[in-house]
Amino acid sequence: MTYTASYLAVAVFFLLGLALPVVALTAGRFLRPHKPSTEKSITYESGVDPTGDSWVQFNVRYYLFALLFVVFDVETVFLYPWAVVYDDLRAEMGLFVLGEMLIFVMFLVIGLAYAWKKKVLEWT
Repeated sequence: MTYTASYLAVAVFFLLGLALPVVALTAGRFLRPHKPSTEKSITYESGVDPTGDSWVQFNVRYYLFALLFVVFDVETVFLYPWAVVYDDLRAEMGLFVLGEMLIFVMFLVIGLAYAWKKKVLEWT
């Protein structure tokens, strides 16, 4: 593949990446039914009609709790591939791979201890 051809491939993928969502959203706009009404524009949640103001201030602790959950959830996803291939890696790299993963888990535990100390995990 020549130098210019590689740029051409990147340009084609870029154009496809832009064109596919535009085509899909445009087709959806023309194919979907469009019958606006006042009932469709009100806030609806759990089958209960809304009462009061919809702008409610939540305690920032809820957001921190949710963020911590996402962070630890994503980080534990990194443990799964390591656990799957650890048996094969054990013969090649031995304790080095185990040490690297223990360092990773240690950082997770330090983060959890910090969040616990700052009382982010208390649900009040």
